Amino acid sequence: MSDSVLPVRFSNEELSRIINEALLYQCACPAQVAELAAKLRQLHAYQQSCREQNPQLQDAHERIAAAVEEAHVIMETCLEDVLAIEQWDRNTLIMPQALRQRRDELIDNQP
Repeated sequence: MSDSVLPVRFSNEELSRIINEALLYQCACPAQVAELAAKLRQLHAYQQSCREQNPQLQDAHERIAAAVEEAHVIMETCLEDVLAIEQWDRNTLIMPQALRQRRDELIDNQP
């Protein structure tokens, strides 16, 4: 495990924006992926802290951090792909109108 910061494609603010936008329009899949990426960041930071506070267990913390780093790359790549597939605006992270429309239709057709 290196002492470097976990590389990210999305800032924490961008993850929050995706989560809020997706949940607002009841499309939870992008939000779940973004939430998982955010939790992985927290776990990575926690491992860095544990490593500093408990050096006798450094091997365990390094193993966990290495797995987190791999998982984080996978989930950020997944999020990037999902946003592209669903045609989100990558600059504003606003959900496309077609998905919003689908949500509205589901609400309108409820008994």
